[in-house]
Amino acid sequence: MNLRNYILVTAGYWVFTITDGALRMLVLLHFNELGYSPVSIAFLFLAYEFMGILTNLLGGWVGSRRGLNRTLIAGLGLQIIALIALTFESPSWQKWLSVSFVMAMQALSGVAKDLTKMSSKSAVKTVAGDGSLFRMVAILTGSKNALKGVGFFVGAALLSGIGYDGALWSMSGALAVTVIALLVFLNEDIGKSKKKAPLRSVLSKSSAINRLSIARFFLFGSRDIWFVVALPVFLSDELGWSERGVGGFLALWVIGYGIVQSTAPKMLARGGRHVDEVNATRQWALILGLVSGAIASLVAFDIAIEWAIVGGLVVFGIAFAMNSSLHSYLVLAFSDDDSVALDVGFYYSANAAGRFVGTLLSGLLYLWGDLAAALWGSTIFVLITWICARRLPSVPDTVSISIADVEGSD
Repeated sequence: MNLRNYILVTAGYWVFTITDGALRMLVLLHFNELGYSPVSIAFLFLAYEFMGILTNLLGGWVGSRRGLNRTLIAGLGLQIIALIALTFESPSWQKWLSVSFVMAMQALSGVAKDLTKMSSKSAVKTVAGDGSLFRMVAILTGSKNALKGVGFFVGAALLSGIGYDGALWSMSGALAVTVIALLVFLNEDIGKSKKKAPLRSVLSKSSAINRLSIARFFLFGSRDIWFVVALPVFLSDELGWSERGVGGFLALWVIGYGIVQSTAPKMLARGGRHVDEVNATRQWALILGLVSGAIASLVAFDIAIEWAIVGGLVVFGIAFAMNSSLHSYLVLAFSDDDSVALDVGFYYSANAAGRFVGTLLSGLLYLWGDLAAALWGSTIFVLITWICARRLPSVPDTVSISIADVEGSD
C-alpha cells in the first residue's frame, strides 16, 4: 500500500468534509432564522444534490483520463470559490434573488463535494493492497462521516460565534492551506487509466454495479427524507431546540454513524467468523427497514416523541452505517482496477440522485404531514433498498476478501 498517498488523499478529504458539513448547517440554520419555509430551504439544497449526479458521472471519466489527484484538487478549489461567493449574499436582497443565488453556489459546492469524494474513494482502490481494501474503505468512509458530524457542530458554533460571513471566510482559509499542501506533496498521477475511455463509458456495463447503484439510490434517499430538512426544522420549531442543540444532535448522530462505519469490518467478523458481505448487506437492509418503521409508528401515534426520535434515530444510524459501509466495499470489490473511477463515479451518481430525491421529499413530506410523513417515506425507501440488495450477485472470487481476513491484517 502507498501509505503516503493514502494519507494525503484522506487528509484532503477530511478538511473538505468538515467545511462541507459546516456549510450545510450554516445555510440551514441561517435561512431558517430568516423565516424561510421548509420547502424553500429544501430547494436551497436541491441544486447541490443535482450537480452531484452529473459530477460523479463526468468526474469519474475525467479522473480516469487525467488522474484522481487533479480532480481532488479541483474539487477543493471549487469549494473555496463557493464559500467566498456566499459572503456576498445579503438579507436585503429579495427572496427570489437570495434563493436563486444560494442555489447556484450550492450547485458549485455540490460539484466540489462529489469531485472530492469520487477522487478520494476511487484512489483507495489504487493505493490499498487487496488484503486491506475493506479496512481502508471503512476508515476513509467512516472518518469522513464522523468529521461531517464535526462539521455540523462547527457550522452551528461558528454561526453563533462569528456570524455567517465570518464562518465562510474562516473555512475558505482552511481549504486554501489544504490545496497548497496537496499541490506540493501529491505530485504524481493516481488512478489514471491505461486506456482513454470514451465518454459513453460513464454508464456502467456491469450488472452488479447497476444493481448496487439502485440500492444505493434508495438507501441514501431514505436517510435524507427525514435528515435534511424535516428533522432539524421539527426539532427547532416543534420541540423548541436551540441552534446549538439542533447542530449538536445532528453532529453527534453523524459522528456516531461514522464511528460505526469505520468499525464495520470488526463488528461483522466478531469471533473470527467468515462473513458473506452480500448476504450481510441483505440482512442489514431488512434490519434498517424494521427500525425505520418502528420510529415512524411511534411518531405517528404520538408515543414519547422526543425519546422515539433521539433513541430511535441512534439505532437507525447504526443500521444505516452498516449498510453504507458494506455498499462502499462492494462497489470497489465489483470494480475492475482499470475502470474503478468510472464505476465509482456511476455509483455515486446514483447516490447523489437518491439524495436529490430525498432532499426534495424532505421538504414536501414535512409540509404535507409533518415528521411522521417523512419517516414513513424513509421506511418505504429502505424496503426498496432491501429488495434491490436481494438481487446482488456474489463478489467475484478474484477480489473476494473475507472480513475476518481484513481484520487479521491489522
